[in-house]
Amino acid sequence: MKLGILIHPDELSESWVRRICGSELSLFGLHPVGGNDAPASMAELIRDRERLEPYLAEIRGSGIGIEHEMHALRWFVPAGLSEKHPEWFRMNGDGLRTTDHNICATNGEALAYVEKRAEEAARLLPSSTHRYHFWIDDVDSAKCHCEKCAAFTASDQALLIYNAIARGVRRADPSGRQCYLAYHGTLAAPTHVMPEGNIFLEYAPMDRDFTRPICDVGCEKNVRQTEVLDGLLDLFGCEDATVCEYWLDNSMYSGWKKPPKKFTWDESIFRADVGYYESRGFGTATTFACYLGDEYREACGEDADIDGYLHKISL
Repeated sequence: MKLGILIHPDELSESWVRRICGSELSLFGLHPVGGNDAPASMAELIRDRERLEPYLAEIRGSGIGIEHEMHALRWFVPAGLSEKHPEWFRMNGDGLRTTDHNICATNGEALAYVEKRAEEAARLLPSSTHRYHFWIDDVDSAKCHCEKCAAFTASDQALLIYNAIARGVRRADPSGRQCYLAYHGTLAAPTHVMPEGNIFLEYAPMDRDFTRPICDVGCEKNVRQTEVLDGLLDLFGCEDATVCEYWLDNSMYSGWKKPPKKFTWDESIFRADVGYYESRGFGTATTFACYLGDEYREACGEDADIDGYLHKISL
């Protein structure tokens, strides 16, 4: 299985580059902060490309693929566009158009705009693997309730948007592929929408119990996360199928607040998880590794647990 890590762009430094280039990793990704800060953090990443490029070039030169993974939809369709195009934005459960999260997934003009912006983003943030991870907004439940969208599940609506993104990505990169992110409210497979030919599955079981293996049949939370996999893999197939995990995500374990807490990696859960994912046909897994940069090392020292992941991942 190919394995990789994702870190915040502001944490990328010489020390991370040294560790990454000397590791067994296949992939390295930059992940701007999500949540309500997602559009601003994506814009900052784009502005910071010149500073980051020497680091990325060194990583690419070591044979490791470079990707970017981010909640991009609000950057694609900024809330300010609602003044001219309120119909582009989702209708909430009270029947009101709102700019809080996501868009109207069946509005053709909105999808065309997403497609155009996805092409622009793929040119600004190219992927050396030709895999792109431009995600919808970072929320659990924010589907559109307009009359036309009402016929579609949250996952259907997400796939309508990801299909538009995939078309834009393909114009910028003819070999480009765009993910469908199975995450929170879009964890279950879509039922009424088919994926474009260049869509692949990215499965992110954030609502799991991280103290137990994902395949633990005695863990109700983890069973709920994995019971969707048959439908997802039937629809999207195994080509490029990717797991987005949280094995090293010290930002989550620190409550998304700094200073970061001391981190401990559970190798036994990691190995059980990887064995399960491989048995289901996944060929790639990445993990967030945020809040483990220079600030962490200054506070907590060099962490053997992190090196254990980087250098003992051959299975």
